[in-house]
Amino acid sequence: MATLHFDPELLPIDSLGGEDAITLDHLRADALRARFSNPPAWSPEITIERLVRPMAGPLTDAAVLLPIILRDDGPTLLFTQRAAHLTAHAGQISFPGGRMEAYDASPIETALRETEEEIGLDRSHIDVIGTLPEYHTGTGFRVTPVVAIVQPPFEMRADPFEVAEIFEVPLSFLMNGMHHQRRTADFLTGPRTFYVMPYERFFIWGATAGMLRNLFHFLRA
Repeated sequence: MATLHFDPELLPIDSLGGEDAITLDHLRADALRARFSNPPAWSPEITIERLVRPMAGPLTDAAVLLPIILRDDGPTLLFTQRAAHLTAHAGQISFPGGRMEAYDASPIETALRETEEEIGLDRSHIDVIGTLPEYHTGTGFRVTPVVAIVQPPFEMRADPFEVAEIFEVPLSFLMNGMHHQRRTADFLTGPRTFYVMPYERFFIWGATAGMLRNLFHFLRA
């Protein structure tokens, strides 16, 4: 999907998720590690999006990293804004990651490799604590979200070909259902409702927001 035929920021808000925020105690590093080491019974909200265009081939395997940064004033989640010239998802907000290569031993390896390539974050700083269920995107990817804790200090360097900007959002903001908007747009395959989580000048939506909803449900189960 090289370009969108609509501006998602201009779409009206259908409704809000509306659930209570997850408390800060449950967003601490020890609580996050405990949750992933002993996961509760839960159900993801979204696992398969409606395809935004007809596709004849199989889904492409991919993985992304959800890097939770342990900042002094509370944990944050790191995102990238994709470069404007890219042919897929140009300018959109995403997690570091990409398609799985034949030489990747696992989705975790894909996420770590792509993160290092895209933002220069060395895997020695990354403590993978678990994964979320596969997420099938509307653009034809089968994505494994890999959740990790990152302890500062660390260095990053964005690959200018792929990444326009690296930024962080407080995890407490993202794990609050009152900040989860639903909006609807028409695609070639019909109307599709998706989540949107605007934060300051950044507009998080689509698959990235969908994976955040699943993290939200996992942590509040």
